[in-house]
Amino acid sequence: MRPTSGPGSRPPSHTPEPPTGLRALCTPATLTGGLTELAWVGAHVLMYPFGTRTPALRPDGRRRPGVQPPAVRALFADDPLAARIPVLLVHGLVDNRSVFSVMQRSLRRRGFAHVCTWNYSPLLTDVARGAADLGAHIERICQRTGHDRVHVVGHSLGGLIARFHVQRQGGDARVESLVTLGTPHEGSVLAHVVPTPLIRQLRPGSAVLAELAEPAPHCRTRVTAVYSDLDQLVLPTRSGRCDHPDLRARNVQVRGVGHMSLPRNRRVVDEVAATLAGHRSGARNVRDASAA
Repeated sequence: MRPTSGPGSRPPSHTPEPPTGLRALCTPATLTGGLTELAWVGAHVLMYPFGTRTPALRPDGRRRPGVQPPAVRALFADDPLAARIPVLLVHGLVDNRSVFSVMQRSLRRRGFAHVCTWNYSPLLTDVARGAADLGAHIERICQRTGHDRVHVVGHSLGGLIARFHVQRQGGDARVESLVTLGTPHEGSVLAHVVPTPLIRQLRPGSAVLAELAEPAPHCRTRVTAVYSDLDQLVLPTRSGRCDHPDLRARNVQVRGVGHMSLPRNRRVVDEVAATLAGHRSGARNVRDASAA
C-alpha cells in the first residue's frame, strides 16, 4: 500500500496510473479478481440459508491477548485492551451474516474477543430506520459485554446504515470506529434500475445521501472506507470513497477485488484487523495495487 496525500498528488514517475477502458478489463489482476468473485458468489449462494438467523451473543472471557500466539500479541502490543472492544459486522442489501463467514473467523483468530453479526430485516425500506435498529442492537451488545463502545464493519448498504447512525443519530457515542467495505457513500448509478423505496435512497443525490453530506463537526467515530476498482455494484467505483470533510475518513483502494469478495479477501481482512487494532492512522488515502 502506498499512502497519498490526495487524489491528484501522485507523480506519474512514482505511481503510474492504472490502465483504463478495455485494457483495464484484460489485466491479470482484473481477470483473477473476476473469477474469484464468481467463485465466492457461488459459495455464498450455498451458505446463504445458514446465515438467516442472528446468533445470540456469547462473550468469551478466555480470549485474551496474553494467551494468544505471538503474532496476535504483536497486533495488540500498543493497546492490549483493543482486543476486548466488541466488533459488530453488518451485511449489505439482500444478504445476511453469512457474507462474513471468513472475516468473523479471521478476526477471532487474530485475537478479537467479541466478534458478532447482525441481520436487519430483509423488508427494510428506509436507511434511517435500519440505522435506528442498529443503534438498539449496539446498546444490547454494550449491556451484554460491559463495554461502552464498539467497532462496526459494514459491507455495502450495511456501511451506509452504520454511517447514518454515527452521523445523524448520535451513534458516535457508542461506535469507536467504522470500517465500510464497498459502501456507496456517493450512491451508485445502478440504483436507478430498481425503483424500490430503499434502493432509490442509494441513487446519487438522494435525500439520504444529501443528509449525510451535511456538516458533522462533532462526530467522534474514526471512519475508514475500503473500496475496489473492480466493484460491480458501486458505480462509479470512486463512489465507495467517504470524502466528508468533517469525518476525515481514511480511504483505502484495493484493486482486482469484486463486491462480494471484499469481506473475504485476505488483504482486506488484514486491513480491517489492523485498523480496529489502531495501527492505521496518518495517511488518509491509500492505494493497494496487489490486494487480489
